Amino acid sequence: MIYLNHPCAQSGFFSACILIAAYREARNMRDFRTAIASAFLALAAWTTTVNPSQADTGTVHILFGTAGVVVGAGNGKGTLTFHGKTYRFEVSGVSFGATLALTVSEFGGRALNLRTPGDLAGSYIAIGGGGAVVGGIGAARLRNAKGVILVVRGPKLGAGLSVNLARVTISM
Repeated sequence: MIYLNHPCAQSGFFSACILIAAYREARNMRDFRTAIASAFLALAAWTTTVNPSQADTGTVHILFGTAGVVVGAGNGKGTLTFHGKTYRFEVSGVSFGATLALTVSEFGGRALNLRTPGDLAGSYIAIGGGGAVVGGIGAARLRNAKGVILVVRGPKLGAGLSVNLARVTISM
């Protein structure tokens, strides 16, 4: 405010310089706002036109037989229900750990991180456990290289006790 009373500030030249600077600043701010608005508009258009491939969840049902002492082996069959359709698959596996078993298990659970039904196929590393004396329960959490996670549990028939590390292969 002090400088506005200065004789140089009273001249039209100085006022013109201030107006030009203010105009340039306003134009730069307008350009900046326009660039930001354009970027948000482009982002909004991109997100509405791009079809994101988000992972989904399916349900699995597996019938699996196991036999073994220390090292166990087993195989079975199962179904995957994904987006209203049912897909059949086969399961085989080998386990190592505290195993003494001759059981048949019926597992039910979820298949997480599925993009397509084919993502279920592959090799899984499992940490599982269970027990049965005529009847019992088992549970396992498995993960394959595609990031699919199977979380299953269910009843066992037969005799056995297991806490083990297993490699399970699913083929469709």
